[in-house]
Amino acid sequence: MADPATSAARDRLRREIEHHSKLAPRAEAVWTWSSPSGQARAGRRASFFVAHGALGPGSRALELGCGTGVFLERVSACGAGLLGVDLSPELLEQAQEKLRHHPRVRLSRGDIQALPFAPASFDAVYGSSILHHVDLDAALREAYRVLRPGGRVVFAEPNAWNPQLLVLFHASISVKERLGFSPDERAFSRWRARRALERAGFVETSVVPYDFLHPSTPRRLVPVVARLSLALERVPLVREIAGSLRLCGRKP
Repeated sequence: MADPATSAARDRLRREIEHHSKLAPRAEAVWTWSSPSGQARAGRRASFFVAHGALGPGSRALELGCGTGVFLERVSACGAGLLGVDLSPELLEQAQEKLRHHPRVRLSRGDIQALPFAPASFDAVYGSSILHHVDLDAALREAYRVLRPGGRVVFAEPNAWNPQLLVLFHASISVKERLGFSPDERAFSRWRARRALERAGFVETSVVPYDFLHPSTPRRLVPVVARLSLALERVPLVREIAGSLRLCGRKP
């Protein structure tokens, strides 16, 4: 008799693949990384991956859930060797086209909860808005396994305490699908994320709320709102409802 947990995990994986297959033709528009505010947010997020992942020439990093390659393209400027993994063949095709002139970047199809890589293969593992699509503990255990001792994880994830996201993640499945959400994705709190990092074995963990720059911010207001966002991120209690979380940890 099949294990119910295993069957549920397989069903969730299938739904994610189906969702991203349908989303692929409009993925970048849904994710808003190409909008003026999206570009500013993506640039800041990529700088977090490089700085907190200690990436540079000679290092090797794995991006989980690389999608169309938005962050692989930005992070590659640091000189590190990068490998992006994603479940969706359609998204990987777009990434391949985007990254065809980036010789230090490779792509692989795989499940981030069961990575097809040997232990201690990477100096850093990072990802943007991917952990809330999967089993958080399973994904972090795999990230820990493929890291070398001293290696670092850096993730940016939606913040469950953000008022807008709180509403959207609890909307009906039909509403979520129209907005580009997959049926199973769920945001989490920074406290849950911190505990998961520690359960996986990471040390020097931190989970920090950040980002009040909304994706729909008009171009002319992006500089002003970006400065305001930095100020709000320093205000106790207010920062708890920021749009994103930055997760960091180190493998001993």
